[in-house]
Amino acid sequence: MSSTSEVGEFLRSRRSALTPEQVGLSRRGRRKVAGLRREEVAALAGVSTDYYTRLEQGRVRTASRSVLEALADALRLDNAERTYLLNLAATDASVRTRRGSDQRDVSPRLQRMIDGFVNQPAFVLGRRQAFVAGNHLVSALLTDFRAFAERERNLLRWIVLDPAARDLYLDWAEIAADVTGVLRAEAARYPNDPTTTQLVGELAMKSAEFRQWWADRAVRDRTSGTKRFLHPVVGRVDIEWAAFPVPDNPDQTLFVYTALTDRDADALRTLASWAATSHTDEGDRQPQDEPKPLKRA
Repeated sequence: MSSTSEVGEFLRSRRSALTPEQVGLSRRGRRKVAGLRREEVAALAGVSTDYYTRLEQGRVRTASRSVLEALADALRLDNAERTYLLNLAATDASVRTRRGSDQRDVSPRLQRMIDGFVNQPAFVLGRRQAFVAGNHLVSALLTDFRAFAERERNLLRWIVLDPAARDLYLDWAEIAADVTGVLRAEAARYPNDPTTTQLVGELAMKSAEFRQWWADRAVRDRTSGTKRFLHPVVGRVDIEWAAFPVPDNPDQTLFVYTALTDRDADALRTLASWAATSHTDEGDRQPQDEPKPLKRA
């Protein structure tokens, strides 16, 4: 899809998600459309209805940053959505053809730091949610991405397609939709990327849920949050997470998980011990060596 068409689709999706009350307008008369009317968005942004209509229809090749910022304000876009709109509408050739880094490793210093999080899962994601590096605890909590073929070492792909991920995440649909929104934001930063197109195509072909999330055009960024797991070894584990940009590589992000409660900390320590045993005695660990699942109060 062309950038002008995608700008129009994105504006339409955000307009339909707002109610008149959310933007300080009164609801008058019978409304034939969900959300705001085009003329209401145009008035809030200070542009003509005709111009805004042509924007939604993909008939405006360029729009000034001031107009885009006004539309972002009118549609109550958050920072991730605002950045997405500006990236979509970028016309500078260097922006439309820029390429990110596909570096598949991290520096030894960063790997040592990741390994130092003994009781905290830690890992690095790169372009398109590719798994780049992690410690043994994240492999025990999520999955061992290092055992996958290189093209399959991808967090989004695993979450969407692997049944084990559905069982692991208590809020699977919400998590999968959010990670899809992160990929959409990146797709606007690096347009015309064939590998992204291939990934989206594969997931859309294999998952009806992904097709719907991608069509919703929700955009997400990665800062911090919480997650709830039901792990087959240690049972319920709740964590809070934070994301940090990797120095010298803006396309890589370090994620660190921290136990939410003392009970969750105990579960992570048990899992860390199990992971260390698995790593030290590869393939020789007997079934009775596995810890008994912890019960959640």
